[in-house]
Amino acid sequence: MAKAVGRTCWAIPEGYIPDRSHDAQDAHALVSHEAACILNTSDEDAHIALTLYFTDREPVGPYEFTVPARRTIHMRFNDLVTPEPVPRATGYASVFIASVPVVIQHTRLDSRQAELALLSTIAYSESQE
Repeated sequence: MAKAVGRTCWAIPEGYIPDRSHDAQDAHALVSHEAACILNTSDEDAHIALTLYFTDREPVGPYEFTVPARRTIHMRFNDLVTPEPVPRATGYASVFIASVPVVIQHTRLDSRQAELALLSTIAYSESQE
């Protein structure tokens, strides 16, 4: 049995997907994006519910997805479409609720200019007891 490390509630208060990319030949790899890198070390699948919060409108969600047991995924916010696509050039925050403890790291690739910028940080977490 694998030890479940992490927490069940994570928040990323800063979110922003640039609305353009600099000459991205590989349309997916170099397009400006944000991602949540999620690690599930437990023996159970992690069922995740993600809600997005905005400054000028009601939250959107939940976006639902699964991180299999003893696996990791890199979930791109750009790829989310249901219940609606994540807007570009719009600030947002995100809250993840997981069915088992997970660890979440946030990354952003900003490729609006030829000199790419990459940001990465660990999200804020709380236990849901």
